[in-house]
Amino acid sequence: ADLAAVVRDQLELRLSALHVVRAEQERRKVEEDKRQAEEEARKRAERDKAAIAAFASTLQRTLVPPALPAVPGLELACHYKTASPQEVGGDFYDVFPVDGGRWAFFLGDVCGKGAEAASVTSLTRYTLRAAALVDADPTAALKALNAALLLDAAVGTRFCTAIFGLLDPARDGGFTVTLATGGHPPAYHLSPTETGNVRVEAVRAKGGMLVGAFPEAAFAARTLHLAPGQGLLLYTDGLTEARTADGHMLADSGLANFLAQRPAPVAAGALIDDTVALLDTLPDTERDDVALLALSVPTLDAAPTGITTTAHSAAAPTADASVGQENRRP
Repeated sequence: ADLAAVVRDQLELRLSALHVVRAEQERRKVEEDKRQAEEEARKRAERDKAAIAAFASTLQRTLVPPALPAVPGLELACHYKTASPQEVGGDFYDVFPVDGGRWAFFLGDVCGKGAEAASVTSLTRYTLRAAALVDADPTAALKALNAALLLDAAVGTRFCTAIFGLLDPARDGGFTVTLATGGHPPAYHLSPTETGNVRVEAVRAKGGMLVGAFPEAAFAARTLHLAPGQGLLLYTDGLTEARTADGHMLADSGLANFLAQRPAPVAAGALIDDTVALLDTLPDTERDDVALLALSVPTLDAAPTGITTTAHSAAAPTADASVGQENRRP
């Protein structure tokens, strides 16, 4: 009986040890399976994120021109940055020829983001281009866009702000610019002064209403002369609504003060570069998309005209986040 008890105890100890070993093996297997599942889920999430970013980037490129055209006697530059690489932005711009040696340009911002905003952006861009080919008057183009947005049931309650310009070559080598606005922030006209500074004027056309919000919307236009050495900056509110280090928005006043410190004569490429550098110094620039479009008339002793600069970039500041390229074409 004693021997049997000893044997039983030994068997129970060995059986208990075996259970412990098996339990530990099962625990490790569960942990390994969990780790592998988490790793697979992480890789799948990264693939999905990359696929969404690639899709958004591809779609975004169809909504803005791949490069700015070479306009004789004019320097053009632009910059586009989306708030998130996973979303399609609602900002838009374009430059294209119309009739009689004239050129049209526009820049605007659709309410919201994502696929719905992208559909409105596409409709907006091609409607403005088509309308300008029928009637190049900027006010008429905005009226046509307003009607198109209100008639399209798929647009819903989406509306946009826009500024539309017409460039008419002048005898002095500059351009007569007619600007029509539809609820958009003012453009800034930069011109050198006799003291070597830059005078900054906000080009406001009073009365321009939101586009696509009201059936009887009214749009206002204003004409200015863009002489050699002068420039014009158009932007979306992602620039002026970005907050500085002290928590205040840059606002129109901050942007005007910044532009007044630019060197003369004004060059579109340098103006865009300086403005992008300003954005890089602001800690709060990823809330909204930012679109910039600059035009300038080189002086007679400047480099050959028709220079264009195009830059598209996603939200991330790293070099691999670029969704476009820079083009400089004489």
